[in-house]
Amino acid sequence: MPFERINGLNVYYESHGRGEVIVLLHNGFSCTKMWDEIYPALVSAGYRVVSFDRRGYGRSEPGADFENFYTGDGFREENVRAMALLMEKLKFRRFHIVGQCEGGVVGVDYAVQFPGQVMTLTTASTMCFSRTPLVDFNREKFPPTFNDLTPEIRRKYADWHGPDRAEYFYTLCSRYGGEYGRAYFDLRDNLKEVACPALVMYPDRGHFFEVEQGVAFYRSLPRGELAVFPRCGHNIHEHYPTAYVRQVLNFIAKK
Repeated sequence: MPFERINGLNVYYESHGRGEVIVLLHNGFSCTKMWDEIYPALVSAGYRVVSFDRRGYGRSEPGADFENFYTGDGFREENVRAMALLMEKLKFRRFHIVGQCEGGVVGVDYAVQFPGQVMTLTTASTMCFSRTPLVDFNREKFPPTFNDLTPEIRRKYADWHGPDRAEYFYTLCSRYGGEYGRAYFDLRDNLKEVACPALVMYPDRGHFFEVEQGVAFYRSLPRGELAVFPRCGHNIHEHYPTAYVRQVLNFIAKK
């Protein structure tokens, strides 16, 4: 399994195919495994597809101070810096980004800080702004304990992060995540600085965010496009994997 040493920690990544690079950024609860039904079609379309587990997710090392990192004010900035180091090690100068939910926030932050590297940005089911502090939002949206999750989701957590770490990781993620979860969250000012073409994909029946969030996200982008998936829940890639890939490929082809 391929790893790169980033800031003294092993970061797991996968690379498939050849061609222009698409970097897939997982959401705030899973890891590279969430892309298993998506990346093969992107590879078949002639792209090199790279995904990686951010620090502490999946097979990437958390480090002894992971909880402080995860709940600290530098969480977003450190995620971007770590990604930049990985891109440098892999010698990627220009690439497309596709980010799911929290991965979309990482993608936006990266596109703002490194505009010369990002050819296009696609985000899916990513929050635009909150109306309440996210610690309150999380309390409303997530089951209170790991054991309150469905058996299927508990199995996924054990597969994603290991059986010994699944409950701990869910408890941490469902409370807060760095600058996402302590106060109000608003991405609109950041979105105004995204210079590349950007596609916003949103479900019309998401459990976490209403579709109006996607419209606000799109309207804040200088070069934005919006695609709304009908009769669709939060995880568009699970509900409509074929349409998800087709939308991304059609958007990238117009760059």
